[in-house]
Amino acid sequence: MQNISLGIFDEYLLMQQGIHALLDKEHALQVVFCCSEPEKIAEQLKAQPANILLMNIHEFNNNNVELIRKISFGFPRTKIIILSYHTTEELVLKTIKAGAKGFLSKHATKNELVEAIYTVRSGYDYYSASITQLLVNKYISKLKTDENKEPEAGIKNLSTRQTEILKLWGEGFSNQDIADKLFISIRTVESHKNHIMQKLNLKTTVDMVKFAIKNNLIEI
Repeated sequence: MQNISLGIFDEYLLMQQGIHALLDKEHALQVVFCCSEPEKIAEQLKAQPANILLMNIHEFNNNNVELIRKISFGFPRTKIIILSYHTTEELVLKTIKAGAKGFLSKHATKNELVEAIYTVRSGYDYYSASITQLLVNKYISKLKTDENKEPEAGIKNLSTRQTEILKLWGEGFSNQDIADKLFISIRTVESHKNHIMQKLNLKTTVDMVKFAIKNNLIEI
């Protein structure tokens, strides 16, 4: 497997080094640069292109949102994953609109970070459990006022195993939890999830949860 190249942005050197050290032992991941100055990110990406840019944002403001937008537009092959203590619905939606492909909250684990990197590299968006729940709650509120709640025909395209994984994911189980519960590898779970999203033409893990809710795979 070809290594996934990573760039890390964090204004605090200690935090930057911590993220680097956390990912250093992942054999398929390679940190190609670290940066602590926003104005130098573009320069770093030109000198050393990265598949994924991890941006640990401590203070969210219009300048940071605009920075995400400029990087997304200027370096379309580099996918951005945001790490942040701040996780309001407005903020998450702003970063998504600006071009971020992933968002991890303060509660995210190393496993979630690695999962996010692989998911985004595969062409899908990724949100940590608390962010997913935030976005799903908004969807549920809308769904409860929507008269059209008929199940979608696409569920018939899923195998029994895929339906089972979709149900567990919708109920909040992580990839590792699902792997342990079904006695399969975590990579097999990830493969099934990718196939589910392809079959159903879904772009994000949030869309998977929404689909599970609409098709009565999980209770709300």
